[in-house]
Amino acid sequence: MRAFSFIFELSTTNSIHLIMNKETSKAEYASRINKVLDYIENNLDKDLSLNNLASLANFSPFYFHRIFSAIIGETLNGFIQRIKIEKAAMQLVMNPKKSITEIALDCGFSSSSSFARSFKEYFGISATEWREDEELRSSKICKTNDNIGKPKSKDSKEFGITSMYLYNESNNLIWRLTMIDKKELNVVVKDMPETELAYVRHIGPYQGNPALFESLINKLCKWAGPRGLLKFPETKIICVYHDNPDVTEDSKLRLSVCINVDPGTKADGEFGIMKIPAGKYAIARFELESNEYKEAWELVYGGWLPESGFQPADGLCFEMYHNDPKTHPKGLAIVDICIPVMPL
Repeated sequence: MRAFSFIFELSTTNSIHLIMNKETSKAEYASRINKVLDYIENNLDKDLSLNNLASLANFSPFYFHRIFSAIIGETLNGFIQRIKIEKAAMQLVMNPKKSITEIALDCGFSSSSSFARSFKEYFGISATEWREDEELRSSKICKTNDNIGKPKSKDSKEFGITSMYLYNESNNLIWRLTMIDKKELNVVVKDMPETELAYVRHIGPYQGNPALFESLINKLCKWAGPRGLLKFPETKIICVYHDNPDVTEDSKLRLSVCINVDPGTKADGEFGIMKIPAGKYAIARFELESNEYKEAWELVYGGWLPESGFQPADGLCFEMYHNDPKTHPKGLAIVDICIPVMPL
C-alpha cells in the first residue's frame, strides 16, 4: 500500500479546501508586505517602529522582521534607512531652494547631523557635495547602482514549492521544496502535543559557534544522565530560540538547549523546566553542515512560508536534532526546523 494516497501539483490545489492555494497565499503575503512598503514610502516622518509596521502587516513583531527580510531581501531597518536617504538625495537635486535641514526632517531624520552621517556613509560624499557637484554625483550614482540588472551570483539560492502531498496515515500535509542546486526537502504541517523540556540557557552571541552548542549539550547531558533522563533514541536534543537575531542585539540573545523529559521532572538550579505548547507546527527536515543553519531558516521563511497558505503563530521556534553529526558519513546534522503556524 502506498504511503501517499494523493499527490497534487500546486497548479491543482484550488480543489483542496484544507489550505489556500499557492497563488492565493503568495498574493496575501505580497498584499501585507506591499501595504507596509507603501506606508513607509508615504510616512517617512511618522512612526516606523517594528511594532507599528508589524501590526500594519498583521504579523507578530518577532516574525515580521524575518518575513520582511526574506521577501524583500533587506532588513526592515536597512530598507527604511535606504528609502529615507534615496528620497533625500532626489530632493536635494529637485528642490535646490530647500535647505538640507528641511529635507532631512521631511525624510524622517531626527536631526541634520544624523542625516549628514547617514548620507555620507551611504554615498561617500556629503549632501552639499551631492547637491552642488553634478559630475561627482553621477559617479556615485553609477557606483551605488553597479549591481542593478546583473545576474545573481552562483552562491545565491532560489527555491520554490514543486508539489504537495496528503499523507494517508496521518492526514498531514507535506510540501516538497526544490532548491536551484536540485536538493530537495520536505515540509510537513502537523499537530504536536505539549512537550516538557529540561534546559540549560545561554544569553549572548551564538551564531556561527558550534563549539558553544556542543558545550551546552554536554553540560545538559552530564546533568541529565545520572538522573535517568537520557533515554535515546526517544530523547531528542532541542534548541529553542527566544529572540530574533535580526532584531535583538547579539549580547541579549537567549538560547535554550533542551532535552524532552517526562511531565513532573523538577528543575535543579541552572537546569530549568519549560514547555513547548501543543499546536500546529511546520516542520522542515534538513541535513546540514554547521555553517548552513542560517540559509535553512531563510529557506523556510522565504521559500516555503509565503506559498504555503500558513503564517507564523505565537509560540516558540526550535530545532530538533535526530543524530550526532560525528556519526554521519558526511558529518551532517539531521535536524528539524519547527515553527508554530496558523492558516493565513
